[in-house]
Amino acid sequence: MSDFFRASVHFSQVYYLAEDAPPLPSDFGSPLQSRPTFGNLMRFLRVRFEQPFLRPSDNLWFFFAGHGRREREQDYLLPIDADPGNVEETGISVQHVAERLKRCGADNVILLLDACRNEGARDGQGLGLDRQQGAVTVCSCSPSEFSYEIAELGHGAFTYGLLEGLGMEGPQNCATVERLDNYLKFAVPDLCRKYGKPRQTPSTFVEPLAKRHFILLPARALPEDLEPLKLEALEAEANGSLAEAEQLWWRINAVAPADAQTREGIRRITLKRKPDEPDGPPVTVPRRTLLYGIGAASLVATIGAGAWVARNRVKLRPSPMRAETVPVTTVNDEGTLFDTRWETVETFNQPVDAENAIEFSLLPAHSFKMGSPDGELLRIGKFEQQVDVTVGRIAVSRTTITQRMWRAVIAAYHEQTGLSLPMAPSSFPGDDRPVETVTWQQVMEFCARLSRLTERVIRLPSETEWERACRADTLTAFHFGPTLTPALANYCGTGGAVCGISFGENVSRASYADVAYPDGAYAKGPRGTFYGSTKPVRSYPPNRYGLFEMHGNVWEHCLDNWNPDVRSIPHDGRPFIDADSSTRVLRGGSFSHNPAICRSAYRDWMKETLAGWEGRVGFRVVCEV
Repeated sequence: MSDFFRASVHFSQVYYLAEDAPPLPSDFGSPLQSRPTFGNLMRFLRVRFEQPFLRPSDNLWFFFAGHGRREREQDYLLPIDADPGNVEETGISVQHVAERLKRCGADNVILLLDACRNEGARDGQGLGLDRQQGAVTVCSCSPSEFSYEIAELGHGAFTYGLLEGLGMEGPQNCATVERLDNYLKFAVPDLCRKYGKPRQTPSTFVEPLAKRHFILLPARALPEDLEPLKLEALEAEANGSLAEAEQLWWRINAVAPADAQTREGIRRITLKRKPDEPDGPPVTVPRRTLLYGIGAASLVATIGAGAWVARNRVKLRPSPMRAETVPVTTVNDEGTLFDTRWETVETFNQPVDAENAIEFSLLPAHSFKMGSPDGELLRIGKFEQQVDVTVGRIAVSRTTITQRMWRAVIAAYHEQTGLSLPMAPSSFPGDDRPVETVTWQQVMEFCARLSRLTERVIRLPSETEWERACRADTLTAFHFGPTLTPALANYCGTGGAVCGISFGENVSRASYADVAYPDGAYAKGPRGTFYGSTKPVRSYPPNRYGLFEMHGNVWEHCLDNWNPDVRSIPHDGRPFIDADSSTRVLRGGSFSHNPAICRSAYRDWMKETLAGWEGRVGFRVVCEV
């Protein structure tokens, strides 16, 4: 890590603590001892961070590799002379470290903690449960996991993945917190699988949540990384906050000094300023670095010029209703394209911030037969009885909620209404992939925040609303027709009921809910493929109302408690609620399930506190109109 920050990132100065490290240079007085004992570490944190010495636009990095322990609801780092039996007095709390680091004057503090939970901890909890205000915390594993050393690599899995991620160049680089988090969540578990280690999943926590988008490595930032900051500068200027706008333009200048829009923004603000107003910051932003490490228990902090991006405050009025023409694909019983017609859909956008909006389709009131007819292949008769239902006029999100939208809503409304939400719960990272591996309770929290943010009622669909949206006025097993093909949906078409891996365990099986699914084809349709993960939304054709991926990709949560008898649930679009039940309805199937399980009528259920198999369960929302 020390070599990387010196040679690759070109920080001007490195502080490194290890058994064999030279003394630490001091701005005044004698050099500081570099042996990573409790006393030396505490003295360094006290002396070096007593007074501010950085600009607000700077970043400060802190890296620790070694032992950690959670004691009395606090996370502790253990120096080389720590007593595991007396952690509170011989360990250093992460909270204390963060508080000292924040005295440096930089707006941005990044904590990278390569520390596993203590093996002797009876509760099995480890680092990562604390949330440090004003900091980004990246933990090497989840609180219930261990961090693993990989002898063949000469590194821990987290540190190796971190070095790889930070060293990446090009459009997939990890210059922002968001991209680094997405990379680590994929790379570290993959390394552990490759070298025969148990699963290890890094976790990123951001306080405040807007810091997820700030720039870690200015030299590798992409043009689009600057756009949110530019929008905020323009908004401040439009509101007459010239000092704030000028400071924002200078932050952008620290990352991209050659950017023409930035130079024009600075020039424009200068012309607008009154003669007696104070000058803005100078053109050059000093670059300073602090890298601080512990050998066997390695600890590093670095500082470099950078900028963080705050989310814009916008008026969240929905866009006017508009008409859109969508292609509607229909196949015959062999999966051959039978017809493509064009239908008009009424749609509108509901913004959640300056950059993101949820697109809704308006579905008129409709009566239809819910469930499956007796002759439908592989129907679950005891759960799919046909019944006449009527659903009122509703607006349904055209896709399942994406990971980008999940983060945007949390960042725009971070006050929790009932429980906290993870910024990155998904197992298959990607901005435009569905957010998944989320519980029904977490989804309800998301909907509550979204409703307060937009001042509209936005919720999960009831089960009858979901099936009405999926069927889109069709009577066949799928809204595409009597079968599925790999060109129409993401499902397991290679045979069996379920395919794939979940949290390192093979969950493939021939039967599901006591029904055998020997073939990967449905009816007379072709055998398909098994993609092995989610795909980005809008990867497959929409239905008659412009709704995408209603079959497969991810299961979708519904409002209802589970009731095996469709005839006993409300027939007017309302959800079935059982106060004594904690089991909720799932619909739609997923990328790992047989096409028969992805039918419009198929019904499943899960405890509201569970997130299901890895990567399989997501949701879409309804907006009341």
